[in-house]
Amino acid sequence: MAQGRQSGLQRPVTPSKELAAITGADPLPRSQIVSKIWDHIKKNNLQDPKNKREIVADDKLRAVFGKDRVSMFEMNKHISRHVS
Repeated sequence: MAQGRQSGLQRPVTPSKELAAITGADPLPRSQIVSKIWDHIKKNNLQDPKNKREIVADDKLRAVFGKDRVSMFEMNKHISRHVS
């Protein structure tokens, strides 16, 4: 890897308007986008209390995920559709 180049996780990506409602509109590395989504999930108590691996979407997350519930493992697939 050439010096100064960033890997896929470190390279800033631009969030869609739906994702920007959670992360802000500025380009961010994917790792920070995921971190901001987890901050939103925890702040709003959106993990299913019976199954912590499942996220119950609020209106902002529903716009990103396209459905009411997702597992933490499928979350990245949905995020990928909202970054460029």
